[in-house]
Amino acid sequence: MEWWQALVLGMVQGLTEFLPVSSSGHLMLVRELLGVDGEGFLDFTVAVHFATVVSTVVVFRKVIVELLKGLFKFRYNDETDYVCKIIVSMIPVGIVGVFFKDSVEALFGNGVTVVGICLLVTAFLLLLSDLLASRLHYSNNYRNGISYWQAFVVGLGQAFAVAPGLSRSGTTIATGLVAGVKRDRMAQFSFLMVLVPIIGEQLLDCLDMLVSPAGEAVASVGALPLIVGAVSAFLSGLFACKVMIAIVKKAKLGWFALYCAVIGVAILVFGF
Repeated sequence: MEWWQALVLGMVQGLTEFLPVSSSGHLMLVRELLGVDGEGFLDFTVAVHFATVVSTVVVFRKVIVELLKGLFKFRYNDETDYVCKIIVSMIPVGIVGVFFKDSVEALFGNGVTVVGICLLVTAFLLLLSDLLASRLHYSNNYRNGISYWQAFVVGLGQAFAVAPGLSRSGTTIATGLVAGVKRDRMAQFSFLMVLVPIIGEQLLDCLDMLVSPAGEAVASVGALPLIVGAVSAFLSGLFACKVMIAIVKKAKLGWFALYCAVIGVAILVFGF
């Protein structure tokens, strides 16, 4: 992998991580378009995904600090309630990670056809949420704007979104809106709920890379592309997390559905 390819791929990861368009799907698609060798690419994706997680922590640092302060007061306050609901949302993806990890990883080796199909599914979910969210009226008097059952439903969406091309943010936001969570509440919850499982997974993957025989990750990708890709993903992630979250809160998800549908159809028709 050349350094400029890593720069582009890192930027794609950072910019698409916070939009409902699937960062993993776009990474695989752009990799094909740039002609990047698949060897070591999984290690590269670990590096750039971890970089965007770090950018998320930086952007939400004040919220995270407040949650931790409230949690360690050791009483059931708003912060404890919010953290408990995040934990509930993590249960489905935890089950997938423990029992179906090999099956999920196999999906990433099936080429871009899977990405095309999953992008179409993402488009359907986003369009469905736009159509139903305004028609369904649930009680929204829950503490922190989300209930335990809504948090679990959103967690189910995240569990299915491990497939490449099925947008995690798009799926969780869409399921949350259909379940009756307000858009502004759902945007923040969607990005915070993923931090603990993703940070844990990424740390383990990074450790695997570092202790791999003879530095296989660095040898297959190269130290410079790994560094350039991670820095690019972090910086573009900072920008996207601040700007794009505002767009997700206000914009109709149908526009993102149209984009995902067009890209998905293009992949299946032209078979990149």
